[in-house]
Amino acid sequence: MSELKDVKYEDALKRLEKLVAELDKSELDLETRLKKFEEGTKLARVLLKKLDQAKKKVQMLVKTQVGDAALVPVDDDLAEDDDTDEPAA
Repeated sequence: MSELKDVKYEDALKRLEKLVAELDKSELDLETRLKKFEEGTKLARVLLKKLDQAKKKVQMLVKTQVGDAALVPVDDDLAEDDDTDEPAA
């Protein structure tokens, strides 16, 4: 997985689960275990970031003036700096 940020959440999760299962096997040598552990930690970071982005998008669901719900696009850099629940104008 050369470009982890472009991988789908579900694919990354399946790969992480496979890595965990492989690490549970006692016949792997130390070097192989370390490589798999490193890949797993990278995948875990990607998964956490994707979950955080999804959470921010859900939090940006706001009511319009008419009372209809509208999903406001989130700029990741802006959302990290903004602690309010209101979208930027």
